[in-house]
Amino acid sequence: MARVSRVKRLAVNVDPPALTPEDREDQLIALAVDLAEQRLRDGTASNQLIAEIMKLGTSKERLQKEKLQRENAMLKAKTEAIEAQKHSDEMYVRALNAMKSYAGFGGSEDNYDEDE
Repeated sequence: MARVSRVKRLAVNVDPPALTPEDREDQLIALAVDLAEQRLRDGTASNQLIAEIMKLGTSKERLQKEKLQRENAMLKAKTEAIEAQKHSDEMYVRALNAMKSYAGFGGSEDNYDEDE
């Protein structure tokens, strides 16, 4: 009976399985951070772990992270601008074709013979 209650207690703390690889990665990172925090609190953290945690807190690291976020935003904006330009070009071609057909300059819809 003691074993069953222990298993139930452990199951309560388990997160549901991730549905995407990104979510799984986030879960693993959260577990690693929790473990690092526990080791820091217990005083059992290695020097390498302490150095890595300290490096994450530096202003240089924060600035680099902010720079990457801004670069990502800029790339997204450029991608959206390219897509909008493609859409604009398509609409321009459609408008020209419509004007040509309205003016009687042919098109696939003109199926009459001029000799008649």
